[in-house]
Amino acid sequence: MKDTLKNYLDFAVETAFLAGRVTLGYFQSGVRQDYKEDDTPVTIADRMSEELIRKRIESTFPDHAVIGEEYGDSGRDRATHRWIIDPIDGTKSFIRDIPLYAVLLGLEIEGNLELGVVNFPALGEIYYAATGCGSWWNGRRIKVSPISTLERGYFFYDAAHCTLTQKGEAVEKIKKSAYHTCGWGGDAYAFILVASGRAEVMLDSHLKLWDYAPYPAILREAGGYFGDWSGNTTISGEEVVATSQQLLPEVLALLKELKSQM
Repeated sequence: MKDTLKNYLDFAVETAFLAGRVTLGYFQSGVRQDYKEDDTPVTIADRMSEELIRKRIESTFPDHAVIGEEYGDSGRDRATHRWIIDPIDGTKSFIRDIPLYAVLLGLEIEGNLELGVVNFPALGEIYYAATGCGSWWNGRRIKVSPISTLERGYFFYDAAHCTLTQKGEAVEKIKKSAYHTCGWGGDAYAFILVASGRAEVMLDSHLKLWDYAPYPAILREAGGYFGDWSGNTTISGEEVVATSQQLLPEVLALLKELKSQM
């Protein structure tokens, strides 16, 4: 299993890298954007990136299913493997020439997210992991932070998703406990900061499968946690948190206290 996953991981890293090269051809070029029904932007770079990834998967693993943000589900009825694509996570950053957008690629095997790759083409940084293979940043092993209390922790949250009603209360509770807080713009980098030990908590909500598919493997292999606000690593809702195993009890206790008041 580990050897097979390593082969999948090598393929995924190369594929995400190549897709990233496609996006760089349009980055900081004044590319035109269209708007989808939910008012989120999409560009030719999003479409071309996903097309490249799909073609590589379909030619290399024809029995695997594929789901992506731009072109939907091309799954096979009995496929045990499903690739999950976000061709550009952070298109709003991309169209404003901000280099924190990413190509996300995950692999689900028999219902479990076993592999993830996050490529930041404009930064020259790529993060990747597979079950039993460790978590890596440009070839260097990464681990979550050893900090064991929020009073010395850096807390990030998606300011667009986590500042309304009860979600805003969750943010405020953790902000009061954390040493440093940053309301993030919603792109992938904050999750990666947690996985690589440069931040301790990232809180988000309103995510789709392709928005978070790489993170379970990357956080797990880095010694961390990626799951919902109740402590479940299998995501069934839209609320997610990334943190270290050391801080998980404290973070979940704050979130549980909030839920009990709702």
